[in-house]
Amino acid sequence: MSNVLAQELIEAGVHFGHRAGRWNPKMRPYIHGRRNLIHIIDVRETVRGLLRARKYLKQIAANGSLILFVGTKRQASEAIAKEATRCGMPYVSDRWLGGTLTNFRTIRNRLARLEELEKLIPSDAFGTYSKKMQSSLRREYRKMERNLGGIRTLGRLPECLVLFDPKKEKNAVNEARKVGLTTVALIDTDCDPDVIDLPIPGNDDSIRSIELVASRLADAILEGKAQAGIDAIVAAEGADGLAVKPKAGGRGVPRPGGKRSTSKAPAPSQIPQP
Repeated sequence: MSNVLAQELIEAGVHFGHRAGRWNPKMRPYIHGRRNLIHIIDVRETVRGLLRARKYLKQIAANGSLILFVGTKRQASEAIAKEATRCGMPYVSDRWLGGTLTNFRTIRNRLARLEELEKLIPSDAFGTYSKKMQSSLRREYRKMERNLGGIRTLGRLPECLVLFDPKKEKNAVNEARKVGLTTVALIDTDCDPDVIDLPIPGNDDSIRSIELVASRLADAILEGKAQAGIDAIVAAEGADGLAVKPKAGGRGVPRPGGKRSTSKAPAPSQIPQP
């Protein structure tokens, strides 16, 4: 799997970094070399970081936690919105609003206002407003939909942030660190890896690179959700298998002391053998 993944990453141009003059020295362990004044990222480190991130995201998705995708740069916004929607997670693809994490109550109030406008504009009551007020409300709705549409399902704080270019998303990184959230990020050679919990070294300016990494992370989240569904079914079947079926008259099995137990006797195959 690692060899196939490495080949896909190379074909997507994930190994191309920034010009050598723009690098962050802390990225030295992730850099393979230099070619034509461009740093080349070690693809082995990219694969290692991506596999670690996939394992972590699968685990927290299986626990039912929320994962917030953040990518507001032009190259990332479309891919982030697509992959986050595919795996059923909230996202920010246009603009990071200050306080999204540290002032979450206010953000929830603005989401309530967005839902209010969604119900008002198609209704008959909207026609009772003046044309100027209608225009103002439509502008407000478009702006809120653009900024908040991706996080309308964010009913609680997420467990993790998935970022693309933490240097661009520095406000989101700072808020995540303040509230103690885990960060997973695709980081280029000009980024600081120390502020990210699970860095994935790679090209964060290429659309193909971002699409590939986002797709792989979204697949891991879907696998975690599927595993959670299987575990829930197994647990439900196990509970049904242990359900008590009382004898005629509704009485259970007598226990010592005259009390009756409602526990079911184990099947012969379930009894541990000496």
